[in-house]
Amino acid sequence: MNVQGLSEREIFSYLENAKSEDTDYYRVLSSMCTHPHKIAAEAHRLFIEANLGDLGLFAGACKLEQEVVRMLGELLHAPLIDVPSGGSCEFSVCGYLTTGGTESNIQAVRGMKNLVTARTDCLKETPNIVIPESAHFSFDKVADMMGIQVRRASLDSEFRVDMASVESLINANTIGLVGIAGNTEFGQVDPIDELSEIALENELFLHVDAAFGGFVIPFLEKPQLFDFKVPGVTSIAIDPHKMGLSTIPSGALLFRSPSFLESLKVSTPYLTTKSQFTLTGTRSGASAAATCAVMKYLGHEGYRKNVQYCMQLTTKLVSEARKVGFEPLLEPVMNVVALKVPNPDLVREQLLERFGWHVSITRTPRALRLVLMPHNTPEDIEIFLQDLKTVTAAI
Repeated sequence: MNVQGLSEREIFSYLENAKSEDTDYYRVLSSMCTHPHKIAAEAHRLFIEANLGDLGLFAGACKLEQEVVRMLGELLHAPLIDVPSGGSCEFSVCGYLTTGGTESNIQAVRGMKNLVTARTDCLKETPNIVIPESAHFSFDKVADMMGIQVRRASLDSEFRVDMASVESLINANTIGLVGIAGNTEFGQVDPIDELSEIALENELFLHVDAAFGGFVIPFLEKPQLFDFKVPGVTSIAIDPHKMGLSTIPSGALLFRSPSFLESLKVSTPYLTTKSQFTLTGTRSGASAAATCAVMKYLGHEGYRKNVQYCMQLTTKLVSEARKVGFEPLLEPVMNVVALKVPNPDLVREQLLERFGWHVSITRTPRALRLVLMPHNTPEDIEIFLQDLKTVTAAI
């Protein structure tokens, strides 16, 4: 730290130099995040000092978080319960805003473990969860942090989790299953209804990681079942800072029943509330404001148009790629494409070095992974495919 403070002009010159080293979203086809909507950015600024870790001091921000949870519950088909006093109905869903899918997944599994521990004396061996091979790397953190064994079920020919493999991995120490709704590499949706049947038969919890797909699947022309409409689903992770167009960090974790949230409770005697359910203490009220604002501003129709635009880009990419000899590993389910190309790792390297394109690679099999987001344009697709053709021709 310098002895004397710098001028405002010097500070912003310093910051602008640092900002110039960041990659903007131009020619980025690898990210599941994008520019936040301008109304989300403004709402974020308005609540920049709000701390949801101390709810009693920030009642307004707290109400915004509750409203976001309510809207997400409606979006994800949370069951309705009767309210005796008014004779009306409300959603039984509960939850809170997180920093993103990683935190949501950690807390979901922590809830599983706590609930199983509470209802049984002890497990004979290390508890385990069964997840797809395509699951996000955050579950490796779960294993490391909580001493839980992660068992990985194989995928079928369509890159969805294989049911026979899931069943073969369940044993007396299994506490829950995980399904992915919009997996990171392929954008594929696991058969959540079939996982639900297995979970119910074995009295297991079922967490759905819909960090990306949560703001995509409901707005597709033919949405697949993945949410609380499926009876065995006990928790869902969804990220508004991805296709929800909110600011970073804005994630959410929803539970079917308050008992799941209760399992995460810790005492907070020196705050304005007596307890917390969250993983982090200090939490951004700005994220709650940003998410609430953009969800109310866009509404269902606004999100439908956003998804429709991204799917049009996806269709254009696949169609034009086929014309020049590149096939997808699978027909895209959402705005993620895994494209078969020769020597994909070298192609990725050359696309960046020669043309400035940021793309990524799937693990097994190796393919070019492309995410079509609102910051992309039809012209981007045409230029990218020209550059891809040039790069592959030289290999």
